[in-house]
Amino acid sequence: MFFANAVVKAAQILMEEEEEEEDVSSESVITRRIQINRDRQGAHEKLVNDYFSDVPLYNANIFRRRFRMSRWLYKRIADDLAGLDPFFTQRPDARNYEGFNTLKKCIAAIRQLAYGTVADALDEYLQMSARTTRECLYRFCHNVVKLYRKQYLRKPNAYNVQQLYQTHEARHKFPGMLGSIDCMHWAWHNCPNAWLGQYTRGDHGHPTLILEAVASQDLWIWHSFFGLPGSLNDLNVLYQSAIFSDVVNGTGPDTRFTVSGVEYRHEGRAICEYDENASYGNTFPVDLTQQDLNSCTLTNDYMHANLQQDLVEHIWNNANDGDGDEDEDEDEDK
Repeated sequence: MFFANAVVKAAQILMEEEEEEEDVSSESVITRRIQINRDRQGAHEKLVNDYFSDVPLYNANIFRRRFRMSRWLYKRIADDLAGLDPFFTQRPDARNYEGFNTLKKCIAAIRQLAYGTVADALDEYLQMSARTTRECLYRFCHNVVKLYRKQYLRKPNAYNVQQLYQTHEARHKFPGMLGSIDCMHWAWHNCPNAWLGQYTRGDHGHPTLILEAVASQDLWIWHSFFGLPGSLNDLNVLYQSAIFSDVVNGTGPDTRFTVSGVEYRHEGRAICEYDENASYGNTFPVDLTQQDLNSCTLTNDYMHANLQQDLVEHIWNNANDGDGDEDEDEDEDK
C-alpha cells in the first residue's frame, strides 16, 4: 500500500540524509569512535518519573500532547514491538553494558515523529547517540507497518463500508456516505529553488506538498495520497490519486446503496478493497473495455445530476418528517 511504503521510505530517507550531512561536515577521517560515558540509568529513571511512574510529573493530557497518543496506547505499541523485534528489548552491548530499554527506544522514535526534530536533539534527555536514535526511528516505522498494516493501514472491506453507511446516515441523514475527502497543504521549507514555481500556489505564498485523505467520523483514515505539487487544486489531485481504482478495475465487494428508492452501485465502491474473509467479489481486474466504461460512469454528468436530485429529495423528506413530529409533540403538550 502506498501509505505504508511511504512511512518506511520517509524514515529511511531521513537516516540517509543525516548520515550524508555527518560525512560532509567531517574534515578528517576518524578511525576510532569517541566514547562518551552517558548516564543511561539516570536518563531512564528521569523518564519513568516524568511519564510512567504511579504518580508521574506530567499528567495524561501533557503526555498525549507531546507524544500524540495516550499512555495506554504507547505502552501497547511498545509491548508489541518488543515481542516482534529483539531490537526493542534491553540487551547488553559489546562492552557488556546494559543497552536501552523498550521505553526509551520508542520514546526516541515517537519524539522525532511528533516534533520533527533531528536525532541529535534527544541526546541530552535520553542519553542516546544520534545514530541509535535514527535506528530507533527506522525500526519503529518499519515494525509498526509490519504489525498493524493488515488491521489499520488498509482500505475498508464490505463490512466496514456498511458500518460507515449506517453511522453517517444516522448522524447526518446522508445515505451512501463513506467519509470526508479533502486535501491539505504541508509546508516544504527545503524546496529546491528550481521547483518553487511548481510547488507554490498564490493563496499560500510558499512551497507545499499536498496530502489527500479520506477520514470517517471516528478519525479512521481510510485513504491517503501524498506528495503532489502544491500548485494543484483538489480536482487535479483527485484525478491523479488511486481512490477510484477499484471501481475502474471492477474489483472490490458489492457496496451498493439506495437513495429515494433508486439504487446506486458504483459511487459507494470508491475506496473499497476486496477482502476474502469479509465478502465475495471479483478479485481480478476486468478487461480494458470494461475499465473504460467504469471510468466513464464515474464521471457521467447525467448520473451525478440524478444522484444530486435524489439526495436533495431524501434530505428534504427527512427534514419535513422531523418537523411534523415536532408539531405533533407541541399539539400534544397544548
